[in-house]
Amino acid sequence: MHEFLMLKLCNTHKWVLYSVFFVLPAILLGLQSCEREINIAPNATTATLVVDAEIENGVPPLIFLSTSFGYFNSLSLADLSNASIKGAKVTITTEGRLFTMKEYTFLLNGTSISYYAPDGATPLVGKLNTGYKLDIVSNGASYTATTQIPGLARTLDSLWWEPAPANKDTNRVVAFIKVTDPPGLGNYIRYYTSRNDSAFVPGRNSVFDDNIVDGKTYSVSVPRGESRNIKVDQDEYGYFRRGDTVAIKLSNINKATFDFWRTWEASQDNNGNPFGTPVKVIGNISNGALGYFGGYASSTRRIVVPK
Repeated sequence: MHEFLMLKLCNTHKWVLYSVFFVLPAILLGLQSCEREINIAPNATTATLVVDAEIENGVPPLIFLSTSFGYFNSLSLADLSNASIKGAKVTITTEGRLFTMKEYTFLLNGTSISYYAPDGATPLVGKLNTGYKLDIVSNGASYTATTQIPGLARTLDSLWWEPAPANKDTNRVVAFIKVTDPPGLGNYIRYYTSRNDSAFVPGRNSVFDDNIVDGKTYSVSVPRGESRNIKVDQDEYGYFRRGDTVAIKLSNINKATFDFWRTWEASQDNNGNPFGTPVKVIGNISNGALGYFGGYASSTRRIVVPK
């Protein structure tokens, strides 16, 4: 009986080996001979309005309007200048008053870029706990968005530095902050950093909710932010250096602004990743436009790291 079973097993193994070495290659060869080249042409799309608008406490609103680019289109400063929308009618309404935005231009490496902001005759700066309505009329179409500058719910209590852990470069340091979140879910933040009085730039993952830290005081390291327009040395990402002036800006934001940046950053992280999950960026502009109008309640702390 045992010999019969062994014989059956051996015969089974022989068939498995035969399948592996003779049958499978033949099948694969057949499949390979069935391959054919498939060219997929993306659908042509109509250019869409893109809105990048924000207002911060103590700061005038700033609105950039442009048209969208195709996914495979080139992008240069000249392309960006040509995409800037000129001649739009832009207004912001708050606390029963309507403010008309004026079109301005600035030069970026010799290329003219348009934007919209309040004129000197009707000054407007952001206020805490205040709502705003943005209206845009461009090329005969109307677009609307609303936002709020919340209160300073989550506060930046302190800022300090520590030597970068397990790092051979002793000049590298890491910034830390202590933050207090009030009880009750729904407090959202975005953070920015500045090095040596340069412009504030956000971190790669810059927005956070309070699902885990609700009602707590906590300490956390803050990676140095980076400009999306400049190639960054990956070995330097996240670090400051001895002798730097370090500034951290913590901005309270509403859910719509949080959702926009959360999905935008997730989409950016998946760019070029064949295993990444497609992410739809969630904006808050009406009439099919892309982008967002966001309000920021910001506080800032600054320290100097000794050499």
